[in-house]
Amino acid sequence: MSSPPWNYIAKLVCIGDSGCGKSSLTIRLCEGRFSPQHDVTIGVEFGSRIVPVGPPHSKKISNPLSSSYESKDLSSTISNVPGDSKNAAAADEEQKHMKLSLWDTAGQEIYKSVTRSYFRGASGALLVFDITRRATFVHATDWLNDLRTIAEPDIVVILVGNKLDCVQSEESDDNNSKREVTFAEAQDWAQKNGVLQYVETSAKSGKNVEAAFMRVAERIFENINAGKYDLNDRRSGVKGPGPGTATSRGVKLTANDGKGSSITGCC
Repeated sequence: MSSPPWNYIAKLVCIGDSGCGKSSLTIRLCEGRFSPQHDVTIGVEFGSRIVPVGPPHSKKISNPLSSSYESKDLSSTISNVPGDSKNAAAADEEQKHMKLSLWDTAGQEIYKSVTRSYFRGASGALLVFDITRRATFVHATDWLNDLRTIAEPDIVVILVGNKLDCVQSEESDDNNSKREVTFAEAQDWAQKNGVLQYVETSAKSGKNVEAAFMRVAERIFENINAGKYDLNDRRSGVKGPGPGTATSRGVKLTANDGKGSSITGCC
């Protein structure tokens, strides 16, 4: 049996109020596209993406949220060009890959009992709000409290202010009425609540989307190296390849109506 194309699987959940763009962020990462029309998530939707983590890939990135980072193909691996000493040196260091198992949860209150159950066994979370709707930012505190009550103590959380495209064109003008949450305010909230980082994204343009997910993936990889997870315990949200693991690289995004998941394993 051939080895799977990944070294680890990590379960990530996207949480936050309805209409913040959680599904659009997941689709942007998994399929590289944006759909202006998307049905409200009922229960949970699932997607996956294999990304490089750790060196040599991480050594090429000085700032994971810089504009130069956004243009990189995160699914590619380091190629060894004959005669190139830098690439030859990089090839000597085995590139690790992580399969991000992404669970896009419904934000509506009526699905609360269903979506909260998917917090269990998650190693990372993107807490998403809409920077043009202040109420979604205010509710981030409740989402974080629920997550930390249910999920494992070491879960990696990043705060994501989505729909940056809605305000970027206005920020050069005097009329900036659409933005209801400032970057400084959200960043301060993240620091006070022990969240890894705050980043603003646009699922429409793709800005900072890959960087946000990769920031979580890299911290999970650091935690793996620090021995913080039991890779044999599905509750940790991280596992390594094992017997019977699927080897397909195919990206998939399927709906789950909350009646039960067809996905097996911890993630």
